[in-house]
Amino acid sequence: MSGWIGFQHENAAGRVHERGSGRPFRRKAMGACLLLLALPLLAACQQQEKAAERPARTVRTVTVEVREAGDTVTLTGHVEAQDEAAVAFRVGGRMLARLVNVGDRVKAGQVLARLDRQNAQNNLRSAEAALSAASATLAQHRNTFERQRHLLDRGFTTRANFDAAQQAHLSAQSAVDDATAQLKIARDNLDYTEIHADADGVITARGAEPGEVVQAGQMIVRIARENGRDAVFDVPAQVLRNAPADPVIRVALSDSPGVAAEGRVREIAPQADPVTRTFAVKVGLSNPPEAFRLGATVVGTMRLDAGAAIELPASALTEFNQQPAVWVVDPATSTVSLRNIEVQRFNPSSVAVASGLDEGEIVVTAGVQVLHDGMKVRLSGAPS
Repeated sequence: MSGWIGFQHENAAGRVHERGSGRPFRRKAMGACLLLLALPLLAACQQQEKAAERPARTVRTVTVEVREAGDTVTLTGHVEAQDEAAVAFRVGGRMLARLVNVGDRVKAGQVLARLDRQNAQNNLRSAEAALSAASATLAQHRNTFERQRHLLDRGFTTRANFDAAQQAHLSAQSAVDDATAQLKIARDNLDYTEIHADADGVITARGAEPGEVVQAGQMIVRIARENGRDAVFDVPAQVLRNAPADPVIRVALSDSPGVAAEGRVREIAPQADPVTRTFAVKVGLSNPPEAFRLGATVVGTMRLDAGAAIELPASALTEFNQQPAVWVVDPATSTVSLRNIEVQRFNPSSVAVASGLDEGEIVVTAGVQVLHDGMKVRLSGAPS
């Protein structure tokens, strides 16, 4: 019995001891839980304090302006003569001499080539002899006609003799007229044995060599007249559709951009090239410099019509809700907000905005990747 009573006493003492020591343990556990719950709030407060202390990020911006927009098109072409003519003999024959070569400058009236003149001179002498014979016959028939007219007036000849004399006189006059025309043709043919330059220019091609027998109309040389220069470009159909009605085109040498002239479209090919599917466009140059030699490579620049639009640098463009967007600065609070826009046209350097922005608003153009909504910013160049 005494042992059982002692055991109960020990157990009771142990329970009493446990009850007495459990209260401090629970208080410690509760304090730890409260500390764990307060840690996130403390961290958030510290982050807010750090964000408040963080200086505003400097950004580069642009003020929205509505201006005339349009892409600049640059094409490469070459210089040609505005007027180029093939020069040929009007009669055939053996060419004795060609007095010019490719690249030679010629003056108006200068002799370019000659044919053998022997046949033409013989034809001229024959025509002169025929005219002399016809003139003699005409003189004879004229005298006969005059005598018959006087005799008819006096009644000493018949009307039939007078009519015959008159007919012979008219026939002789016609023969003289024909001989005169043949003489002129022979003289012209003799002149045609030489070809002359009809204007100042440059020889760009030759078609026959001395000693050859050439036909009438065969090209002997080609002259690029110096009355104008064209810049010729192969232009895609899309550029032609968007081009202004009468654009002013700046044309410059490809190896010397400072040497330039202005021009306007003078001629557009009615049919596209079957290989490149482009249209040949000739631009008449106004007062081209001497450096614009025939065949020189040139670069033409033209601005396409696009109407009034808002243009921004391409670096300002980002994406929000799977649509194009830009960061807009609120000047009152110096904070940024993301706004969707509608893009009208885009190229690697700029973007044309169709809607979503108003004139005078401030748009961030650099550093858009590190911005977030409501972030404070400082405009580049503004005082701290």
